[in-house]
Amino acid sequence: MAEVRLSGVNKFYGAQQALHDVTLDIADGEFAVFVGPSGCGKSTLLRSIAGLEAISGGTISIGGRDVSTLAPSDRDVAMVFQSYALYPHMTVQENMEFGMKVNKVPQTERHARVAEASRILQLDPYLDRKPGQLSGGQRQRVAIGRAIVKEPKAFLFDEPLSNLDAKLRVQMRVELEALHRDLKATMIYVTHDQVEAMTMADKIVVLNAGRIEQVGTPMDLYHRPANIFVAGFIGAPAMNFLDVTLTNNTAAHGDEPLGPAPDGTVHLGIRPEHITLSPAGQGQMAASVLLRETLGGDAYLYVRTRAGAQMVVRAEGDTALDHGAEVGLDLPAARLHYFAADGRSLGAIA
Repeated sequence: MAEVRLSGVNKFYGAQQALHDVTLDIADGEFAVFVGPSGCGKSTLLRSIAGLEAISGGTISIGGRDVSTLAPSDRDVAMVFQSYALYPHMTVQENMEFGMKVNKVPQTERHARVAEASRILQLDPYLDRKPGQLSGGQRQRVAIGRAIVKEPKAFLFDEPLSNLDAKLRVQMRVELEALHRDLKATMIYVTHDQVEAMTMADKIVVLNAGRIEQVGTPMDLYHRPANIFVAGFIGAPAMNFLDVTLTNNTAAHGDEPLGPAPDGTVHLGIRPEHITLSPAGQGQMAASVLLRETLGGDAYLYVRTRAGAQMVVRAEGDTALDHGAEVGLDLPAARLHYFAADGRSLGAIA
């Protein structure tokens, strides 16, 4: 396996710039996840690493070798696609062997590699079946097995779980994490689902409009977002934001004071799980419940503050609060995030 390094990578489609001076280091054996909204450039960046997109500037190196102008077949990477991309007329065994056959790997070695990948992915009972006889999860495992047998320096995954149902996505996330531990491989994974990013990644790369907004561990991004975009993207449900005014370094939302804030604060952020509910007439803020979503152990209350902002609050699943209920909200100072007018995080209270 090997490290992947990008330096000043740009990509243009005509006059439109899709990637802006992307510089990034992914360590040997690291599981890095590119995440961001649709159209942010994450798949373009992955395809550029794979060689499926020619970059317009900058360099890409894999294992210390500059691969910026090399064909995909010469980069020593394996890519797993959302669509599986299996040959329907071939068996699982034949699909997994095909790339090695083209590269003239001896038959005994081909069989040995397929046997090992099949053992890891629990595909032994399906080796003689064709893709049409498999479930979506089994087909995705075959696609991953086909990547494993190449013994690449890096694995690239382009939204591989998005075609699966919710339960199967969770199962496959666990399987991919176990695979990463077993192979100790460099893996780069693209998703629009920040839950996948939070649960799987050693390192998350948050992209927006072709630029890297922040790079860090999942909990770094959760606790210390660099800006309001990252704060709003990482976490489910998303962080709540309040417009505030600042007087003598005290923030207020409408006519309700919320406590000290750093100079320059224009927005406060707090996650739904960090808000404390109080009876009506108590707490820092008054709010009314618009909607309750019950998820079993948890419930999410959609509320409107007295000043007109909408927020989400996590509550106990058996809460009796529902539409029309009046509540108080407490926003613990230690859980607040402070943002300037340009969206930059202002960190903690000085």
